[in-house]
Amino acid sequence: MLVGPAVKDVSDHPEGAAVYAECLLQWHDLSPVARARTLLITLPLDDIDENAAMVNALQRHATVIAQKSLAEGFGLTVSEGMWKGRPVIGSAVGGIIDQVADGTGMLLADPADLAAFGAAARFLLDDRDQAGRMRKAAHAHIRENYLGDVHLLRYARLLGMLIGRE
Repeated sequence: MLVGPAVKDVSDHPEGAAVYAECLLQWHDLSPVARARTLLITLPLDDIDENAAMVNALQRHATVIAQKSLAEGFGLTVSEGMWKGRPVIGSAVGGIIDQVADGTGMLLADPADLAAFGAAARFLLDDRDQAGRMRKAAHAHIRENYLGDVHLLRYARLLGMLIGRE
């Protein structure tokens, strides 16, 4: 599945419609067997709760989650997928680098390198044992580093140090 927002709903991505059109052209060029196994999904952004429920369902049923951004801030797709125990294949850009620790997923040095992406996906689909280890490590990494209560405790310690109580 290639999943993203409906291009009409994304004002800060002007080339989105052209990218989606290119994806459709390439999808039509696939063999009938490959086309039947490949889904292009656009999610509406009208209702935030509905969108979140759809993304959650897709991530929970995914074997691997990919975030092949050319540029990215924190990238919630990565941490949400890892929290759900999914290994991630992500571009080695921006906040994705910070989220994908050794053993929790795979980073692509060049997000445009389709052969490297294919090899990473094939590896995770073929090596279920390694994918299973990454699933557990991904969930633990997010639990230990990115949950709200972890940040609150860190802020409390920092404030305690600043006022001289620690």
